[in-house]
Amino acid sequence: MPTDRANQKLLILWTIAMTALAVVVVWCAYLVREVLLLVYVSGLFAIGFSPVVRLIERQKALPIGTRRLPRWLAILVLYLIIIGALVGIGFMIAPPLNHQAQQLWASLPDMFARAQDFLISQGILRERVTITEAVKHAPATHGGEAVGTVFSAVASVIGGLFGLLTILILTFYILIEADNLRETMLHLFPARERKRVDAMSRDITIKVSAWLGGQLLLGAIIGTTSAIGLWLLGVPFFYVLALISGVGELIPVVGPVLSAIPAILIAATVSLKKVLLVIIFFIVQQQFENHVLVPKVMQRQVGVSPVTVIVALLIGGKLLGIVGAILAVPTAAILLVVISEVLESRDRTSQ
Repeated sequence: MPTDRANQKLLILWTIAMTALAVVVVWCAYLVREVLLLVYVSGLFAIGFSPVVRLIERQKALPIGTRRLPRWLAILVLYLIIIGALVGIGFMIAPPLNHQAQQLWASLPDMFARAQDFLISQGILRERVTITEAVKHAPATHGGEAVGTVFSAVASVIGGLFGLLTILILTFYILIEADNLRETMLHLFPARERKRVDAMSRDITIKVSAWLGGQLLLGAIIGTTSAIGLWLLGVPFFYVLALISGVGELIPVVGPVLSAIPAILIAATVSLKKVLLVIIFFIVQQQFENHVLVPKVMQRQVGVSPVTVIVALLIGGKLLGIVGAILAVPTAAILLVVISEVLESRDRTSQ
């Protein structure tokens, strides 16, 4: 009898200790949530890039005397390709946009006058005002608030660049140590389970890589349809604007909205009718992309059902905003692989 009471006391103490430890771990994870998010994003990119890195490693174009490149060199080649593509896009976009911005600035007084004529004809405005008067009488914030807003914006940009650099460095080292990390992970499981866990990890790698490929496919589709639509609408520099739309598609939620702004501004240099047509075009394209294109492409590429994609995007966006929307689909794919494997294992055990 005393032994049973002692065991009960030990069980209660152990339960309390484990609960307290769990609370401490959760609290610590909450405190370093931004760091954990960076590590998670880096891990996703490392998983997604790993097939491409292996492909570069096995190249036979360079006469280096061996059949494989060093892994670190293969990763650097991949980084150089990505950076080169981004720089090339920047050089293609910057000159036309600069030229068009100058045209927009030159035509701004005429556009402002036409807008006032329309407001006067509708009885909304009583008399004409100059741009200087409009700016002078516009609601203004206090100087301190303006400085604070600018400082916050600059700090956000610097923080974003620092986070991106951290992700690139972490991804590099995770790819370098991929084999060792994989072996360490497998040794965390019993020997009889390692083969199954290994197969599951390979399935996750395939799905995350497919997700990255799906994102690029979505960007290509949106870029192509934007080029065709803006060309039919007679918008100048439609090819550059389509390229911006394709790149913006890689950023869920706000990317398509931000990429539509240059097209609207350029359409404003032509006519108000062009502006309305461009806005309607991007609204229709965005609705089609959100409700048809993304679910179907992700279902085909990643094997995640349209319902799961939409629900994952809604939950991810609600929890973490833009970052959550970006990570929603690959996270859902990983969870589905794990859940499917657990259910299959339970079925095998029950048989």
